[in-house]
Amino acid sequence: MVELKTLNLKVGHGIEGDINADPISPRQLLIVRYEDILDLSIKPGELRENILVAGIEFENFIPGSLLNFESGAAIRLTFYCEPCKQIAHLVKSLKSIQGKRGILGVVIKSGQIQVDSNFQVQANKFPALSENPYKRFLNFIIKIPNGKVVTYKQIIKGIGVDNSYLRAIPTYLKKTSAADYPVHRILDSKDYLITYVNNQKNKLETEGIKVFLEGNLLSNTNKSFVDTKDYLWEDNTMYLE
Repeated sequence: MVELKTLNLKVGHGIEGDINADPISPRQLLIVRYEDILDLSIKPGELRENILVAGIEFENFIPGSLLNFESGAAIRLTFYCEPCKQIAHLVKSLKSIQGKRGILGVVIKSGQIQVDSNFQVQANKFPALSENPYKRFLNFIIKIPNGKVVTYKQIIKGIGVDNSYLRAIPTYLKKTSAADYPVHRILDSKDYLITYVNNQKNKLETEGIKVFLEGNLLSNTNKSFVDTKDYLWEDNTMYLE
């Protein structure tokens, strides 16, 4: 990471120039409270935070709060960043940094911020996102509209988890009620239909989505897929309001 005196925040994107910026992610930035790392004897930057803030009361620095900067830029705090093995060497135990690892956020108003920028905090301005990835998964897929599809990779971005969670998506799907959630609108990472989603092909076609068949002469099998360029759902405003 590079230390900068100025950051350009861009709505529907994140930090301008950041390779991790993504329009549908609820973790466009990581904000850490200076008082928390001071208590833990952690130096600025060691948690790989994007922004370090000071002067916020602990009870106001919570998911759901809104940070308004004097430039007009604004950040919605979404959910706590989970302590992980990458920072284990900085603390006696990961439990000791629970709730102090920083909070992830989304840019909801563009603007430039710099060192010593003034800002205000509005607590509980938004609903906090669940700390449970499965609940964020449910909250994400319930929004997929009729006639649209998403892939595993989009889900990973949209619920704000690491790529290692790709392995968890099949488990999530198997325990999710198809009567309550549109699981048939989910494709795997290669745009194929999912074998354990019942009647997926018919459901998609009923919604006007064209499903194609790909044959494999060597294995004598057929796989159904969707041309996602025509039907992919992307909502860059999901976490803006």
